[in-house]
Amino acid sequence: MMWNHTPISPFVLNEKEKEKQRIKREQAAVKIQKRWWMHITKRLFILLKHTIRAAEYCISYDILKRVNPLEAELLKEPTIQYKVRFRFAGSDFPPFIIFKIFCKSRTKNNQYISGKRVITSESKAAVDACKLMGYRMYYNQILQDELQNKRHGITDEIDIATIRDYMQYASHMDETPAYYGGRHNCWRRLTLENWPRAMIVYDIMDYAYSGKLSARLRAKLPFLLLKPQNEETCRAQILAVCQIRSMSPGFITTSLSRQEQKAAQRMSQRRSYQARQKIAKMKKVYKTAKEEDLSSPLSDHSAGDPGPENQFSNEDWEQEAVMLYDWARSLRTEDIWED
Repeated sequence: MMWNHTPISPFVLNEKEKEKQRIKREQAAVKIQKRWWMHITKRLFILLKHTIRAAEYCISYDILKRVNPLEAELLKEPTIQYKVRFRFAGSDFPPFIIFKIFCKSRTKNNQYISGKRVITSESKAAVDACKLMGYRMYYNQILQDELQNKRHGITDEIDIATIRDYMQYASHMDETPAYYGGRHNCWRRLTLENWPRAMIVYDIMDYAYSGKLSARLRAKLPFLLLKPQNEETCRAQILAVCQIRSMSPGFITTSLSRQEQKAAQRMSQRRSYQARQKIAKMKKVYKTAKEEDLSSPLSDHSAGDPGPENQFSNEDWEQEAVMLYDWARSLRTEDIWED
């Protein structure tokens, strides 16, 4: 038996080597992309962690004021301890931030007054409520209560037997709307518009949503990505995230829209013909009086010690200016360019 030893051409060897090198390069590129993505993800998570800490400990009032100004006033209530909690949520990365308001009285627990708890079916108030609401709306309310009871099981204080039941009941009360007898205090999502623009937290959230890194965030990145060795460093990072910086005049001017600029021009032009004539007349009188004072030989002596006539004229001039200012503010739109 004879073996056929046919030599392999160099062209085939070169093709195999090229294929192996291509596979190795692809594997190396996948590893580099994976490492780079892990680095970017870790960096973004550190920034989001600084953001959520700053939101909870420093700027909760500023954020809540943009979400709901009426709820923001509750944080200033001295008799009740209000706390805003922030959490990460979402199944994908980067996560979005949600918040919820928790309140606790210093003396006793809060009592939520609702018609579902106060008005019972046996009372006369239920009959009056049916007449005021109408039969259709009243029956829909009863049906909704029955559906909630069958769906959740624990919808009333009578159903509470254990601590787990109480936690389920409290969660159900928070998620139920107010018109169904609940507290309507569920976890709510924050958007980019709810963050203060003058703080770096806005740049961080913009970077999380759009992937664009701003100039001021890039300048703060080395300090914000430091691993805090003590509590002072952690506090300094939180303060750096929520620090307010004043905007430059050029940025403020360019940020004005065309409509706002036109409105400002219209406000400056809101003077009638009589007002402009009166202002020109007062300027002319003022210039004439000033020239007479400078040309008089006693101007040097009277400048240091003004007489009662000069004081009276100055007071009269100020009073006239105030009256003119009040009159100009009271002008209506119909008075513009009126002859």
